[in-house]
Amino acid sequence: MAKKSAKPKQTVSFEESLWDSANKLRGSVESSEYKHIVLSLIFLKFISDKFEAHRQALIEDGKEAFVDTVPFYTQSNVFYLEEAARWDYIIKHSKQDDIALKIDTALHTIEKANKSLAGALPDNYFSRLGLEASKLAALLDTINNIETLANECHISEEDLVGRVYEYFLGKFAASEGKGGGEFYTPKSVVGLLAEMLEPYKGKIYDPCCGSGGMFVQSIKFVNSHNGNQKDISIYGQEYTSTTYKLAKMNLAIRGISGNLGEVAGDTFFKDQHPDLKADYIMANPPFNQKQWRADNELTNDPRWGGYTVPPTGNANYAWILHMLSKLSESGTAGFVLANGSMSSNTSGEGTIRQEIIDNDHVDCMIALPGQLFYTTQIPVCLWFLTKNKDEDKVHGYRSRKGETLFIDARQMGTMASRIHKELTTDDIAKIAQTYHAWRGEEKDGDYEDIAGYCKAASLEEIKANDYVLTPGRYVGAAELEDDGIPFEEKMKALSQTLYRQMGEAEALDKAICQNLEVLGYGK
Repeated sequence: MAKKSAKPKQTVSFEESLWDSANKLRGSVESSEYKHIVLSLIFLKFISDKFEAHRQALIEDGKEAFVDTVPFYTQSNVFYLEEAARWDYIIKHSKQDDIALKIDTALHTIEKANKSLAGALPDNYFSRLGLEASKLAALLDTINNIETLANECHISEEDLVGRVYEYFLGKFAASEGKGGGEFYTPKSVVGLLAEMLEPYKGKIYDPCCGSGGMFVQSIKFVNSHNGNQKDISIYGQEYTSTTYKLAKMNLAIRGISGNLGEVAGDTFFKDQHPDLKADYIMANPPFNQKQWRADNELTNDPRWGGYTVPPTGNANYAWILHMLSKLSESGTAGFVLANGSMSSNTSGEGTIRQEIIDNDHVDCMIALPGQLFYTTQIPVCLWFLTKNKDEDKVHGYRSRKGETLFIDARQMGTMASRIHKELTTDDIAKIAQTYHAWRGEEKDGDYEDIAGYCKAASLEEIKANDYVLTPGRYVGAAELEDDGIPFEEKMKALSQTLYRQMGEAEALDKAICQNLEVLGYGK
């Protein structure tokens, strides 16, 4: 008897393996706390590995006398770590009952010694949680394997830890349910914003930066297009203290320097970049944020710039006007909002939208497919605003005065899981190419309207649609492909099918009646 062939082993990515192992903490702490534990330890492991590698390089270079000289590390964008703050020290003592205290001490020491990490690391966090020492030790052992996995995957340590960090942020967002993913914007959406804005050089701003994903993707864009990371300056702000710390760690892991403000703070009430004029704005503000100010607050704020004061019941238009006020004269903003922002007339929102349109600041509107976000089913769209649609020979843009591009991408995307959709690389490339071609960039060819997908609409057309910015109003229905069969042949075939089905239905009706009579339920 022939042996049954063995089932092929399912391959599990190292990120999934690490996630499954780290999940042993479930039940010991709240999920909202869990991400900070894991990501803080991944951060500690990463910067320690970088430190040890640089320390060894100094020794090999004959500079052993300087292995404890801080500038010899900072000049290479490496954090200097005292002995008690190093990963090896933590692992050596991981089975001791006071391991939580040792981790807190390490994080405190690192932050104190490195100014760029001020306010970034958890403060006395592990001790306060009261985690069972054995569970914490098991997690430390799991994270300790990252270096080995890096060698197996043949990728750089920085890329690997960045991948783990990004993966964990996404998993936390997906697993925490409603409201749990406010710190995370899906990677495909961030990628689309970056590909459309093309942030090669200048100041990038995110007024609600979450864990810093917009900045990371911007730098990835620059590097993938052979740009220079030093040509980009990063500015951001985040309201939630724990998420603010995640963002600072996320940037530090990637070697990205940025100004996220001295502390976490409300963007509307504690604007930490009051004089900023950004070349690019990328953002995912909280959807339909309620009661963001009281009736008598911020009514004369200069950020409203002569527009109608945004209503208290929904912050969508407050975010729009805030970002518009932060744009340089040649800058462009791309951001995510709930679909209702494109058509709402509640509490003066329609008036503000009309004012923005009349001032010709709306460059492009995109309707996105549903199920892109982990924590909400609210349909979303992308807004692109600019202060200047004049011809720009430096960037290769044509004059787009009095014109707005509408793209309906609702049919795009592919299901990554049973409930979650992602935009594919091809989807992102198609949408970005459409926008660039419309702006007049020669590398992307000539633009043309495509029924059901894109339409360049005039200001007059938008006015005729009552200043509603929903792409479906403008792109129309997609044209049906002609299959080459004459109408008469189609109609004859359809009629024959209909008559046949009617005959079958009549026969079924007779059979049912006969069966009912047999059972004694006849007429």
